[in-house]
Amino acid sequence: MARTRSISSIETEISKVTAELQKAQEKVDELSQKLLELQEMKQSIEAKQIMDAFRKSGKSMQELMTFLDV
Repeated sequence: MARTRSISSIETEISKVTAELQKAQEKVDELSQKLLELQEMKQSIEAKQIMDAFRKSGKSMQELMTFLDV
């Protein structure tokens, strides 16, 4: 016959799982923020590289826009 669990043991386990879930959510939030920061850094570096290449090319803005088909 299966042993029945007490309400208090279940509540204790619920509290434990809730705390673990909250800790995991905080970690997800932290990692998400770090990912956003890294993506912004990458985009900034790429933008600088594009601007440097544009300046070195000697092309006009109109030529660039035509090339990009914008």
